[in-house]
Amino acid sequence: MRNIKEMFLPQIFIINIRYFLGGAFVFASLIKIKGHRFTTLSGEMEPINSAWHFFETMYQSGLYWQFIGVCQLLAGLLIMTQRYSKPGAVINLPIILNIFIITLSYDFNYTPVITGLMLVANVVLLMWVWNELKLLLNIKPAINNRSRMEYHIMWQIIGLLLFVFSFTYRVLVDEYDLVFWLTVFLAITVFGHINGLLINQ
Repeated sequence: MRNIKEMFLPQIFIINIRYFLGGAFVFASLIKIKGHRFTTLSGEMEPINSAWHFFETMYQSGLYWQFIGVCQLLAGLLIMTQRYSKPGAVINLPIILNIFIITLSYDFNYTPVITGLMLVANVVLLMWVWNELKLLLNIKPAINNRSRMEYHIMWQIIGLLLFVFSFTYRVLVDEYDLVFWLTVFLAITVFGHINGLLINQ
Protein backbone atom coordinates (compact mmCIF):
# COMPACT_ATOMS: atom_id res chain seq x y z
CA MET A 1 0.00 0.00 0.00
CA ARG A 2 1.34 3.44 -0.91
CA ASN A 3 2.10 5.99 1.78
CA ILE A 4 -0.92 8.26 2.22
CA LYS A 5 1.36 11.27 1.72
CA GLU A 6 2.07 10.07 -1.82
CA MET A 7 -1.60 9.83 -2.78
CA PHE A 8 -3.16 12.56 -4.90
CA LEU A 9 -6.35 13.35 -2.94
CA PRO A 10 -4.78 13.56 0.54
CA GLN A 11 -2.09 15.88 -0.82
CA ILE A 12 -4.67 18.14 -2.46
CA PHE A 13 -6.69 18.10 0.77
CA ILE A 14 -3.70 19.26 2.83
CA ILE A 15 -2.71 21.90 0.27
CA ASN A 16 -6.20 23.39 0.38
CA ILE A 17 -6.36 23.30 4.19
CA ARG A 18 -3.17 25.38 4.15
CA TYR A 19 -4.64 27.85 1.67
CA PHE A 20 -7.92 28.37 3.55
CA LEU A 21 -6.50 28.33 7.10
CA GLY A 22 -3.65 30.65 6.14
CA GLY A 23 -5.99 32.89 4.18
CA ALA A 24 -8.34 33.22 7.13
CA PHE A 25 -5.49 34.42 9.33
CA VAL A 26 -4.16 36.86 6.75
CA PHE A 27 -7.70 38.25 6.39
CA ALA A 28 -8.11 38.62 10.17
CA SER A 29 -4.65 40.05 10.72
CA LEU A 30 -4.78 43.18 8.61
CA ILE A 31 -7.54 44.93 10.54
CA LYS A 32 -5.41 44.62 13.67
CA ILE A 33 -2.22 45.76 11.94
CA LYS A 34 -4.10 48.82 10.66
CA GLY A 35 -5.16 49.54 14.24
CA HIS A 36 -8.91 49.09 13.69
CA ARG A 37 -11.58 47.32 15.74
CA PHE A 38 -13.32 44.16 14.63
CA THR A 39 -16.51 46.19 14.41
CA THR A 40 -17.24 49.86 13.83
CA LEU A 41 -18.83 50.13 17.29
CA SER A 42 -16.91 50.56 20.52
CA GLY A 43 -17.30 47.89 23.20
CA GLU A 44 -16.24 50.24 25.97
CA MET A 45 -19.71 50.54 27.48
CA GLU A 46 -20.52 46.84 27.19
CA PRO A 47 -20.52 44.68 30.37
CA ILE A 48 -16.99 44.01 31.54
CA ASN A 49 -17.47 40.24 31.22
CA SER A 50 -18.68 40.47 27.62
CA ALA A 51 -16.74 39.54 24.49
CA TRP A 52 -17.05 43.04 23.06
CA HIS A 53 -15.54 44.66 26.16
CA PHE A 54 -12.70 42.12 26.04
CA PHE A 55 -11.92 42.95 22.41
CA GLU A 56 -12.19 46.68 23.12
CA THR A 57 -9.56 46.26 25.84
CA MET A 58 -7.21 44.47 23.44
CA TYR A 59 -7.88 47.09 20.75
CA GLN A 60 -7.12 49.93 23.18
CA SER A 61 -3.77 48.33 24.03
CA GLY A 62 -2.56 49.49 20.62
CA LEU A 63 0.82 47.77 20.24
CA TYR A 64 -0.41 44.41 21.57
CA TRP A 65 -3.39 44.47 19.19
CA GLN A 66 -1.06 45.09 16.24
CA PHE A 67 1.41 42.48 17.48
CA ILE A 68 -1.34 39.85 17.39
CA GLY A 69 -2.09 40.89 13.82
CA VAL A 70 1.56 40.63 12.76
CA CYS A 71 1.82 37.12 14.28
CA GLN A 72 -1.36 36.04 12.48
CA LEU A 73 -0.06 37.51 9.22
CA LEU A 74 3.28 35.72 9.55
CA ALA A 75 1.65 32.38 10.41
CA GLY A 76 -0.84 32.71 7.55
CA LEU A 77 1.87 33.60 5.05
CA LEU A 78 4.10 30.67 6.04
CA ILE A 79 1.22 28.20 5.93
CA MET A 80 0.08 29.36 2.50
CA THR A 81 3.56 29.11 0.95
CA GLN A 82 3.34 25.29 1.30
CA ARG A 83 7.15 25.15 1.39
CA TYR A 84 7.32 26.79 4.83
CA SER A 85 4.00 25.49 6.10
CA LYS A 86 5.60 23.45 8.90
CA PRO A 87 6.89 26.42 10.91
CA GLY A 88 3.70 28.26 9.97
CA ALA A 89 1.53 25.54 11.52
CA VAL A 90 3.75 25.45 14.63
CA ILE A 91 3.49 29.23 15.05
CA ASN A 92 -0.24 29.17 14.38
CA LEU A 93 -1.09 26.46 16.93
CA PRO A 94 -0.88 28.64 20.09
CA ILE A 95 -2.64 31.47 18.24
CA ILE A 96 -5.66 29.43 17.14
CA LEU A 97 -5.78 27.55 20.46
CA ASN A 98 -5.90 30.89 22.27
CA ILE A 99 -8.66 32.15 19.97
CA PHE A 100 -10.65 28.94 20.49
CA ILE A 101 -10.42 29.25 24.29
CA ILE A 102 -11.49 32.91 24.09
CA THR A 103 -14.58 31.98 22.07
CA LEU A 104 -15.42 29.32 24.67
CA SER A 105 -14.95 31.80 27.53
CA TYR A 106 -17.40 34.41 26.22
CA ASP A 107 -20.79 34.28 24.56
CA PHE A 108 -19.95 34.02 20.86
CA ASN A 109 -23.00 31.98 19.83
CA TYR A 110 -21.72 29.40 17.30
CA THR A 111 -18.27 30.93 16.80
CA PRO A 112 -16.55 28.18 18.86
CA VAL A 113 -17.65 25.72 16.17
CA ILE A 114 -15.73 27.70 13.55
CA THR A 115 -12.66 28.29 15.71
CA GLY A 116 -12.79 24.64 16.82
CA LEU A 117 -12.71 23.49 13.19
CA MET A 118 -9.79 25.83 12.52
CA LEU A 119 -7.96 24.32 15.51
CA VAL A 120 -8.64 20.80 14.20
CA ALA A 121 -7.37 21.87 10.77
CA ASN A 122 -4.15 23.14 12.33
CA VAL A 123 -3.69 19.87 14.25
CA VAL A 124 -4.22 17.94 11.00
CA LEU A 125 -1.45 20.00 9.38
CA LEU A 126 0.88 19.17 12.27
CA MET A 127 0.00 15.48 12.09
CA TRP A 128 0.77 15.53 8.35
CA VAL A 129 4.36 16.60 9.07
CA TRP A 130 4.74 14.77 12.40
CA ASN A 131 7.81 12.78 11.31
CA GLU A 132 9.69 16.00 10.59
CA LEU A 133 8.48 17.67 13.81
CA LYS A 134 9.85 14.83 15.95
CA LEU A 135 13.28 16.41 15.58
CA LEU A 136 12.05 19.63 17.21
CA LEU A 137 10.63 17.71 20.17
CA ASN A 138 13.70 15.45 20.57
CA ILE A 139 11.40 12.43 20.15
CA LYS A 140 13.52 11.27 17.24
CA PRO A 141 16.94 12.84 17.85
CA ALA A 142 19.44 13.24 15.07
CA ILE A 143 21.85 10.30 14.66
CA ASN A 144 25.12 12.01 15.59
CA ASN A 145 24.12 13.76 18.81
CA ARG A 146 25.44 11.53 21.59
CA SER A 147 28.27 13.95 22.32
CA ARG A 148 25.82 16.80 23.02
CA MET A 149 25.44 17.45 26.74
CA GLU A 150 21.73 18.25 26.60
CA TYR A 151 20.91 14.62 25.80
CA HIS A 152 22.51 13.28 29.00
CA ILE A 153 19.97 12.16 31.57
CA MET A 154 21.54 14.31 34.33
CA TRP A 155 20.66 17.61 32.62
CA GLN A 156 17.13 16.38 32.00
CA ILE A 157 16.73 15.38 35.67
CA ILE A 158 17.91 18.82 36.81
CA GLY A 159 15.37 20.45 34.49
CA LEU A 160 12.64 18.27 35.96
CA LEU A 161 13.74 19.11 39.53
CA LEU A 162 13.63 22.83 38.73
CA PHE A 163 10.14 22.46 37.33
CA VAL A 164 8.87 20.40 40.30
CA PHE A 165 10.33 22.87 42.81
CA SER A 166 8.91 25.95 41.05
CA PHE A 167 5.51 24.33 40.49
CA THR A 168 5.20 22.98 44.05
CA TYR A 169 6.34 26.24 45.65
CA ARG A 170 3.81 28.34 43.72
CA VAL A 171 0.99 25.85 44.38
CA LEU A 172 1.62 25.69 48.13
CA VAL A 173 2.60 29.31 48.81
CA ASP A 174 0.36 32.28 47.99
CA GLU A 175 2.52 35.00 49.54
CA TYR A 176 5.76 33.92 47.94
CA ASP A 177 9.30 34.97 48.78
CA LEU A 178 11.05 35.72 45.48
CA VAL A 179 14.52 35.71 47.11
CA PHE A 180 13.92 32.25 48.61
CA TRP A 181 12.64 30.86 45.30
CA LEU A 182 15.56 32.30 43.36
CA THR A 183 18.11 31.05 45.93
CA VAL A 184 16.82 27.47 45.84
CA PHE A 185 16.46 27.61 42.04
CA LEU A 186 20.09 28.75 41.66
CA ALA A 187 21.29 26.15 44.19
CA ILE A 188 19.64 23.34 42.22
CA THR A 189 21.08 24.77 39.00
CA VAL A 190 24.63 24.99 40.42
CA PHE A 191 24.36 21.47 41.84
CA GLY A 192 23.20 20.27 38.45
CA HIS A 193 26.07 22.00 36.65
CA ILE A 194 28.67 20.50 39.00
CA ASN A 195 27.29 16.98 38.55
CA GLY A 196 26.64 17.43 34.84
CA LEU A 197 30.15 18.73 34.12
CA LEU A 198 31.77 15.95 36.18
CA ILE A 199 29.78 13.33 34.27
CA ASN A 200 30.64 14.84 30.87
CA GLN A 201 34.39 14.90 31.58
